[in-house]
Amino acid sequence: MLDFFSVFSKGGIVLWCFQGTSQLFTPSVNALIKSVILQERSGSNTFNHDKLILKYKLDNEFELVFVVAYQNIAKLSYVDKFLTDIQIEFRNRYKNVLQHKDYSANFDFNDSFHGLLRLRERESEEEARKPKQMKTYEESNKSKKSVSSMIENKKDNNKKPAKGKEKNSKSVPSVVESAKTNGTVDTSNNNNINNSSTSTTNTNGELDEETIMKNRMKLFNKGKKPKSESPKSPKVEEKKKGKKATKWDMGGTSKDFAELDYCVPNENGQQDETIAPSEAEVALVGKMSGSLQDIEVESNKSGGFGMFNMFKNLVGSKALTKEDVAPALDKMRDHLIAKNVAADIAQNLCDSVAVKLEGKVLGTFSRITTTVKATLQDSCVQLLAPKRRIDILRDAMDCRSKKRPYVITFCGVNGVGKSTNLAKICFWLIENGFRVLIAACDTFRAGAVEQLRTHVRKLNSLHPPEAHNGQRMVELYEKGYGKDAAGIALEAINHARDRRIDVVLVDTAGRMQDNEPLMRALAKLIKLNQPDLVLFVGEALVGNEAVDQLTRFNQALADHSNMTDPRLIDGIILSKFDTIDDKVGAAISMTYTTGQPIVFVGTGQTYTDLRNLNAKAVVNALLKA
Repeated sequence: MLDFFSVFSKGGIVLWCFQGTSQLFTPSVNALIKSVILQERSGSNTFNHDKLILKYKLDNEFELVFVVAYQNIAKLSYVDKFLTDIQIEFRNRYKNVLQHKDYSANFDFNDSFHGLLRLRERESEEEARKPKQMKTYEESNKSKKSVSSMIENKKDNNKKPAKGKEKNSKSVPSVVESAKTNGTVDTSNNNNINNSSTSTTNTNGELDEETIMKNRMKLFNKGKKPKSESPKSPKVEEKKKGKKATKWDMGGTSKDFAELDYCVPNENGQQDETIAPSEAEVALVGKMSGSLQDIEVESNKSGGFGMFNMFKNLVGSKALTKEDVAPALDKMRDHLIAKNVAADIAQNLCDSVAVKLEGKVLGTFSRITTTVKATLQDSCVQLLAPKRRIDILRDAMDCRSKKRPYVITFCGVNGVGKSTNLAKICFWLIENGFRVLIAACDTFRAGAVEQLRTHVRKLNSLHPPEAHNGQRMVELYEKGYGKDAAGIALEAINHARDRRIDVVLVDTAGRMQDNEPLMRALAKLIKLNQPDLVLFVGEALVGNEAVDQLTRFNQALADHSNMTDPRLIDGIILSKFDTIDDKVGAAISMTYTTGQPIVFVGTGQTYTDLRNLNAKAVVNALLKA
């Protein structure tokens, strides 16, 4: 039984509503609007929320939404047909009112609703009572086969057999059987069988028993290597040589540290805390104060519609149907896949566009292409628009007022650029007056701590303590290798709280998404320290692989946290964005998969190569032909 049905405009005005129970359906309908309709995920008409199944149908001509809800334990097969019936009946009954958008009119629709509901329920009950009948011959697939497809083609039988089959056709049993049945033996076949010796026959033309046995033995031994008659030479046992140790040119122990240390000591014999910056690096100082710049992607400068020209063959002056736009949407799906959008996400986007176009009445061909392009652009821009705004500067300032550090954790697979992007964000924070502590929690990869130490020395040289009242703007907290990363992060946060440091950036080890022990360690780190922001660093150039990585990371954090409300990934850093030209589909795929925003975009190797995501620029590059 249906529990709820509502008809409302896309502006949010409820025109008519039916409620069969006292249950509150407002949260479920609001979740449908927020998560599906506003997020442009209308490819599927089913939405599950709080033990309810909600199905909806859009009417684009009159800008209406029809929503029905029922319990998920109920199996109602007539709901889709019933939704269509209600849509048609409501449109036909209030057509004049809807054309003028007079939403203040009295929509008395109860009688029609209950009448159509009883009709569909009765049809469903009658169909359930009917016994299932077997298909007739006319209904089966076999009856659809033509007679010509069932006739054997004799030409195939006259083809020459393959080499292996040709040898088998000359084998002994076929000759023996033919000899026994016909009483004679073809001498040509006998010559083919016995290359070295001729077979003997008796007076009746039959093979004698001895020849038959020889032929059978030859067939039995066919393919086996002949045994060598020469005596085996005795094996000489040689002593196994031990594995020689590899000698590396740069190898050594702690005793060789002085020889391998290429750092230039200062006058006191200690290593300098800073590195002399180059002129190009000094020129970067002061360029990243305030909010970051938006990413600039080359847009479509051709002046035409590119791939949207395929929609010009649609006929105007009529309501569009799914069949009208299906061929063009197939080509559009292929275009999106070529731009690195995941195949299933590209299909969902096309389905969403089809739902939004169905029922629209257009006048001219040019308007069709314009409408389709605007529809897809709106869908993609809405996807890339974040559900919540992540303002790191504002949040860090709020934590400073509460006298506690703002903590950001970086995670991702190996080699995506976690440490590099961490250093960029650190430089941006220093430029805006925040003191930063970097926690070296990558205790697995050799050289990870040294890499961060180099970044810290370079950043302190660009922002020396003398320019900030004698305070070092960035420090490194490290405990070496092989230690518990969660414990190091906890100690670093406490150290930052004691030293009144504003921001803690936690660098974690790179790990593959299917490495369960390392994923458990990451879940433990996040659960124990509860950072303010968890950022996933993914490569823009790997395409759909980044979607799998992001999904598996989120799933692992949920599975291994042992919490009812686990901490998942809050945002995405898309690195190496400057290497992909206009194949920006990974941004769409990653945002569509998790619904989380892309916070930063890495565009190069220097500290200033960090940008915000410009949704419109990315969509223009995505739709460029």
